[in-house]
Amino acid sequence: MPEPIRVRGSVVVPDAELVWRFSRSSGPGGQHVNTSDSKVELRYDLAASRALPEVWRQRALERLAGRLVDGRVLVIHASEFRSQWRNREAAAVRLGAVLTEACAPPPKARRATRPSKGMVERRLFNKRHRSELKQGRQAPRGE
Repeated sequence: MPEPIRVRGSVVVPDAELVWRFSRSSGPGGQHVNTSDSKVELRYDLAASRALPEVWRQRALERLAGRLVDGRVLVIHASEFRSQWRNREAAAVRLGAVLTEACAPPPKARRATRPSKGMVERRLFNKRHRSELKQGRQAPRGE
């Protein structure tokens, strides 16, 4: 692959840790479709990888537990293009995106805050104003 699969910052997945498999893709494609292996399957053994720092690897293993085969291998399929080369690029980009998201640090915990006094007053004023507008649209009741 011309572009290395970048996870975050300077962390890159080496080509030696990737296993590529090619097969015939389903769907339309013309005369060439029955003879070309354009579907791509990219396998990455996340549990055995030495490219990721230990903390990131553990975080990714936890977050991707439902997607991993045998609890360790991440499999990416790509068959949307008719060209094997473009499917390889798509699979590599997808693997990078999945790993980037899985290795991201957890978001900061939200601190509970209260609305300011002015904001509460504005909200109540707007509610009263809207109510008066709607009341003004009604026909007067006969007595």
